Amino acid sequence: MKDSCKIPDIILQRKEGTAMQINIISVKAAIDYIESNLAGKLDLEIVANAVHYSKYHLHRVFIDTVGLTIHDYVQRRRLTEAAKLLVFSDKPIIEIALTAGYKSQQSFTTVFKHMYKKTPNQYREAEEFYPLQLTYILNDNPTKTSTDIDWQADIVYAVENDIPAWMDLLCLVVDGFPYLNEDEYLERLKQSVQKKQALIMKDKNIIIGAMIFNNAAGSIDFLGIHPQYRKNDIAKAFLQKVRGELLTDVPISITTFREGDKADTGYRKVFRQLGFSEAELLIEFGYPTQKFILQKQNHLSLPGL
Repeated sequence: MKDSCKIPDIILQRKEGTAMQINIISVKAAIDYIESNLAGKLDLEIVANAVHYSKYHLHRVFIDTVGLTIHDYVQRRRLTEAAKLLVFSDKPIIEIALTAGYKSQQSFTTVFKHMYKKTPNQYREAEEFYPLQLTYILNDNPTKTSTDIDWQADIVYAVENDIPAWMDLLCLVVDGFPYLNEDEYLERLKQSVQKKQALIMKDKNIIIGAMIFNNAAGSIDFLGIHPQYRKNDIAKAFLQKVRGELLTDVPISITTFREGDKADTGYRKVFRQLGFSEAELLIEFGYPTQKFILQKQNHLSLPGL
């Protein structure tokens, strides 16, 4: 039988690209609505009706695109804005709680402490704001959609001109760095770029992955992957680059959330999948974390090495 019904590859690629564009448009519309109505009632059905998509479709594409449910995104954004008000305003905590969508100060305090490891009062007294979640800004036209990443060619050293785009990426991955101080981070980034300890991957002029590593300590001090690209094995590609060329003969360490931390959006799971194992518990900048170690022999499980 002739294969007359076979669809040409180029048509399949166009259809796949069109579907991806529709999904991005759906999610961007949902995010815009959420950001405009953070103080109002928000749930999946309300957002889906507002942007004229079925809630089943929106739920699926939202998770697929940003890695969070709408409920989790809304909660993290509201808590971030509440934390900002605690530090930069004199509003009563009960008023902040109601603005964040909680019916009582007690329920707000419970959730806030799970995420920030401090009560609202303690957080206010510390006078140090950091965000759980900033507004997601999506790439309208992603081109690096394949999981087949050439880590030797696509991952390069960052230069000074890359710093603004790197900081744009940072805004999208703050969920993984709960104690982040932006000014201190920027100074560290500049030093890392000068020392050639900062790596990036780009999709056109957007940085979609970035890593800071330390040769002397054998550590990865920062690893951030754009939410839209986290399914593309980019984290693995960065690890291949480091293990294959830069930290070849030493265990590699990285720190992340402790087990059971409700603020973790999946970082522990990713590091386990990459072959890291749990090590000692730490306190960093007053936040409970845990060190993970990739032993030298474990790199054998990474394809391409």
